[in-house]
Amino acid sequence: MRPGYGVVVPYFDAASTAPLHPVARQALNAALDEGWADPARLYRSGRQARMLLDAARETVAEVLGARADEVSFTTSGTQAVQLGMLGALRGRRRTGRHLLHSAVEHSSVLHTAELHEADGGSVDVVPVDRSGRVLVERFAVRPDTALAVLQSANHEVGTVQPVAEAAERCGTVPLLVDAAQSVGRLPVPDGWSLLTASAHKWGGPPGVGVLAVRKGVRFSSVLPADERESGRVPGYVNVPAIVAAAASLRAVRAQAEQENARLHALVERIRTRVPQLVPEVEVVGDPVRRLPHLVTFSCLYVDGEVLLTELDRAGFAVSSGSSCTSSTLTPSHVLAAMGVLTEGNVRVSLPQGTPAEEVDRFLAVLPDLVAAVRAPLGLDLPAPAGAGVAAGAAQEGVLVIDALGKRCPLPVIELAKRLGEVAPGGELVVLADDEAARLDIPAWCAMREQEYLGEAPAAGYGADRGFAYRVRRLS
Repeated sequence: MRPGYGVVVPYFDAASTAPLHPVARQALNAALDEGWADPARLYRSGRQARMLLDAARETVAEVLGARADEVSFTTSGTQAVQLGMLGALRGRRRTGRHLLHSAVEHSSVLHTAELHEADGGSVDVVPVDRSGRVLVERFAVRPDTALAVLQSANHEVGTVQPVAEAAERCGTVPLLVDAAQSVGRLPVPDGWSLLTASAHKWGGPPGVGVLAVRKGVRFSSVLPADERESGRVPGYVNVPAIVAAAASLRAVRAQAEQENARLHALVERIRTRVPQLVPEVEVVGDPVRRLPHLVTFSCLYVDGEVLLTELDRAGFAVSSGSSCTSSTLTPSHVLAAMGVLTEGNVRVSLPQGTPAEEVDRFLAVLPDLVAAVRAPLGLDLPAPAGAGVAAGAAQEGVLVIDALGKRCPLPVIELAKRLGEVAPGGELVVLADDEAARLDIPAWCAMREQEYLGEAPAAGYGADRGFAYRVRRLS
């Protein structure tokens, strides 16, 4: 057990939820005794709860660089995003119904955008580069743009976004910043008009979200009127949890500079050592402009769910940025937008207090686990660059690989297995009907320095479904 946190070690999934901070636990216990009453009532216990709520609001506002009356508490970060987006869009409906957001936003943004579009609004998605950083020059508002949305840092790969630059390009258009992954760890970026956060990401209790709306931003709740939380969030507030959230936020901010430097060094060790220890690995995300505690890498020819299960058996709780599994056939929209591998994805996010010894043990067990997962495929090592080509092989023609009906990462595995059958300059065609193949085959080519020639309907190769992905062997 990690002292003070009460979690089984090693826990490497702080980006999903951080362990409850000791300060949060203490504040929660105290507030359960002192802040249980209705803060809207005038009797003594109600006034006591209101004083605790007001103090918590002021603490959160100070960290965010906001006024206390600009801060409302929600039941989650997702609810904060949804209410913030919908309220701003409704408040500015006379300006227009155009919404702008990056391609790597959290699913709460994407689902709200889908709802807005289904209701007759228009949506533009701004692409990102291979590191996951938004192409800020493409962050272009229109005369009818009601709202722009940009995360402070990406939840899957840790890339920090150029929020201040995007805000400048927005001009008078309000910018909603989803700061769930950075609040408590990094300074709040400049330029936001609306900001959202989630307490369980910084070590507060679950069930507390934050929605901050600057004075002057036109905002109209899409929900029926309610007298609580400035009319932005209906329902009874959980005062003890909010008090604990504010107390833990103050504590983590006080420790952030020192702890960030320590976690940054541990993450840098993972970023450097994993490619040295494990063949065919791609570390993704911006190597410099990134969250201090998070690193993501993808292992070729590995099913991410299988690898995560093996790591769990070895005692490591990690996550995956990729949802391409046997039960979900849609790959991660973040990794897809970046154009990187969506298979064999592992996200390591270190909570406060992670000992260096845990990272060292992770690096010690990872190579053998990956090798064991790859062993049945015979692909634990890269395909030899100078492999000979048998007489009559596809030196002059095209080698067609039928991977129809096979799910990721099998189409890429088949491609890697048979690369050596084609001479340099020769062409391979992979027939596949798995959605992830469209993403993973070009990413594999970039990683292995082969040439991706594009795709075409597989009907041209006699198949009744799927697509043909063309690859030229360069070495």
